[in-house]
Amino acid sequence: MSKPSITKDAGRWFLTDYIRPEVDWRRTPQALGEAPPPVQKPVAAGAEVLALPGREDWDIPDCDLATAIARRESRRRFRREALRLDELAFLLWATQGVRERLHEAAVLRTVPSAGCRHPLETYLCILNVAGLAPGIYRYLPLDHALVLEREPDDLAASLTLATHGQRFAGEAAATFVWTALPARTEWRYAEASYKVIALDAGHVCQNLYLACEAIGAGTCAIAAYRQDLMDALLGVDGAEEFTVYLAPVGKV
Repeated sequence: MSKPSITKDAGRWFLTDYIRPEVDWRRTPQALGEAPPPVQKPVAAGAEVLALPGREDWDIPDCDLATAIARRESRRRFRREALRLDELAFLLWATQGVRERLHEAAVLRTVPSAGCRHPLETYLCILNVAGLAPGIYRYLPLDHALVLEREPDDLAASLTLATHGQRFAGEAAATFVWTALPARTEWRYAEASYKVIALDAGHVCQNLYLACEAIGAGTCAIAAYRQDLMDALLGVDGAEEFTVYLAPVGKV
């Protein structure tokens, strides 16, 4: 193998795949026979779980894929119109919905993921969704349901502060926040996990962009945020689980 032209201490190293030959594939948790991490975080005892409308109950207009791709753009100005619950259910299905559960280490979803590991959890900062009280919810893809995680005061202002003053994050009907649980991907890929986790987040957000076009909504991905503030707002530990991407959604 030729000598890399990018050194490990360069930020660009992360974008290469030079790490893969250095992984001892015989020592990954999967190779050692360890059970995979759960594909969905458990729900705390006594937590409020809300079933979402299924596909048979959605009132989502047909949207030609070529048209959705052509119209897709980042949108930062939203109307003060609430999202319907079936519209939110559709967006969640489009971004993390389960198509089939093969076994404990393989759940097929509506988005691709390296090794079918799906390391992301979806949180929703709900501000204007019909039938939902404002608060922070988490999507349960195996159940197609939401669990209420937290009801912080001044959620809109907290979101704006945590995104370096990007006001549209607090003006959206719902802001999607994806966290990474690296252990899910590390189980199979060890040190080669981190670039593909970032790629997985891109797959998910692009589906959100396209699905928004079907319901007259828009979104704009956010990768600039205060790590400490976002993790604290969600109530995640910042080490085994941490924020990696956000996308406010509202009617346009």
